[in-house]
Amino acid sequence: MEETLHDGHGHYDAEASKIGMWLFIFTELLLFGGLFIIYSVYRFLNPDAFHLAAGELDVTVGATNTVILLVSSMTIAMSTSALRYKNKKLTLGLIGITLLLALGFLINKYFEWGLKFEHGIWPGSEHLVNDMSQGEILFFGLYFVMTGLHALHIIIGMVIMSVAAVRILKGTVYAERAAMLDNAGLYWHLVDLIWIFLFPLFYLIT
Repeated sequence: MEETLHDGHGHYDAEASKIGMWLFIFTELLLFGGLFIIYSVYRFLNPDAFHLAAGELDVTVGATNTVILLVSSMTIAMSTSALRYKNKKLTLGLIGITLLLALGFLINKYFEWGLKFEHGIWPGSEHLVNDMSQGEILFFGLYFVMTGLHALHIIIGMVIMSVAAVRILKGTVYAERAAMLDNAGLYWHLVDLIWIFLFPLFYLIT
């Protein structure tokens, strides 16, 4: 069990902090797990419509974003190791690379969604409601909800990592007091894991 530390920065309980993050991750898994079940049920009931709708998605963009997130998971993990070795400059550099990769993911998603909007495809759009089947409407509804929720988690993860970077810079997060960066890494791995499921469900399974 990690020892509770008391230093110039006040009370610090790394174990409690990590338990709290794991509990939060568990609730997030329940949320997305429920959405995955809903998706699976509707796909089973509307296989042809889901197959047709999936053809509107760009597999290359989805694959690119998958690679981006996999690399970003590696860089955030490397940053926690660098902090343990007390290499502050490398830690901050790796966090910076992770943030740039996350931004790249969001930019790709922005253009992907923008292309759908240009084609008149968004929740409640006239084209979607009038020209597509109920199954296709369900597919795109789930697509926008689930990928949009995931993008929100990307943004939250970027905020958490940015706060951790600022605290590392100020010296309030360091090798012996690394729980905040560890938690940021855990959260980011969750974001990556969720996408690993989203990518094949929407882009590959046709």
